[in-house]
Amino acid sequence: MFRKEEYDVERELREWFRGAGRVVVVGVGNPIRMDDFVGVKIVRDLRGKVDSSRVMLIEAETIPENHIQGIIDYKPTHILIIDAAMLELKAGESRLVLPNQLLTFSAFTTHMLPLRLFCEYLKKALRAEVALLLIEPKQTDFNEGLTYEIQMSSKEITNILLAFLKMDRGRTITDSP
Repeated sequence: MFRKEEYDVERELREWFRGAGRVVVVGVGNPIRMDDFVGVKIVRDLRGKVDSSRVMLIEAETIPENHIQGIIDYKPTHILIIDAAMLELKAGESRLVLPNQLLTFSAFTTHMLPLRLFCEYLKKALRAEVALLLIEPKQTDFNEGLTYEIQMSSKEITNILLAFLKMDRGRTITDSP
């Protein structure tokens, strides 16, 4: 599905965030499907640590479409959707995926509306940059809590995102290293 060579998610995110003004980060996942909840966990870990005047955080769980109007009203330049997806990678590995790439594979989802349709609608409605940060889960059984590998991946991704989105004496997202 995705090439398994060395992949630098931080570099990919840095490039994708270039020129960002207002950003929406949507955490998607089911709280009772273990690692599927990783997107919401990352958003929770960002709360209170990012520039809330320029970053909207949404804990969408399994129905991101319920937040479409709020996203449209916010008028972001960039929308990042974080979710677990079976990508045939090692548990905890991630990929930044553009919506048009979703046509080439069908990933496991616990969501009501396919994320591809959600992304396409937002892209058309806002002319914003839209991407998905997909994380390979280890377990999606009915239970609560993340596995160790996904906890570690969640912390790493949270720290990467904080480097671009944190509150820092007037720095902007585009000033990020």
